Amino acid sequence: MNQSFSSVWTREPRTAKSPTLSRGQIVRAAVELLDAEGLEALSMRRLGARLGSGATSIYWHVANKDEILELVLDEVYGELTVPDNGEATWREAAFSFAYAMRQAIFRHPWVTRVIGTTPALGPNAISLTERMLNLFARAGFQGLDRDYAVSTITSYVTGVTTPELSWKAVAAKTGIDSSELNAALLPTLEKVAADHPGLLAQYAEFNTLDTDTMRALNFDFGLTCIIDGLQARLDRGADGPPPGSRSAHPQPGSPARDDAPG
Repeated sequence: MNQSFSSVWTREPRTAKSPTLSRGQIVRAAVELLDAEGLEALSMRRLGARLGSGATSIYWHVANKDEILELVLDEVYGELTVPDNGEATWREAAFSFAYAMRQAIFRHPWVTRVIGTTPALGPNAISLTERMLNLFARAGFQGLDRDYAVSTITSYVTGVTTPELSWKAVAAKTGIDSSELNAALLPTLEKVAADHPGLLAQYAEFNTLDTDTMRALNFDFGLTCIIDGLQARLDRGADGPPPGSRSAHPQPGSPARDDAPG
């Protein structure tokens, strides 16, 4: 049996009975609630209380909580930017997008649990996706490679940033900053990893560094490696052998060898 997906973006707009409440107000209030109290706090009742109106007024604009999540997710996507082709190279634009996404996640930690579980069908998400695909197309990526490149960068950003958010949440719960939390863990680590002096020495060295700075450097290192890898793929062509593979190097008897018979 064929089933269709219901989305807030496909519903015909309705004229609100109450002119004092708009969809924009609902979205802004929902984002504020999520930023302040997290995903578990979002409910039609809590949102209505924050807006100073009943849940019935909200139902006039959205059918359920899932549709609110669609709206707030698109609101976050609206914060991301992709420089135009004339303003930056594709590498610079990719770096800019990745850092913008990282900062948006820091501003809205709840969004990591919404991305991937809520369809991104809103105008901001659609426009952003098109700009990213066009960016990689202008760079020379073709076909599905454009989609793979976008997915690789967005997956990296969410994958690296999510554990950072978790660690920050633990630090906030304990009432100490992340650097102090690292120091507090050191005595326990010295016990459980006593047979691994190299690891302990490495951890002790890291413990002297500012945690936020170290994480920022870690993010930049990984992002640079990914973009360098995309550049290498672009340089050799989609059908070329990957660097380091046996087929990437001349084999004995190959005409590509300098000493091959002419």
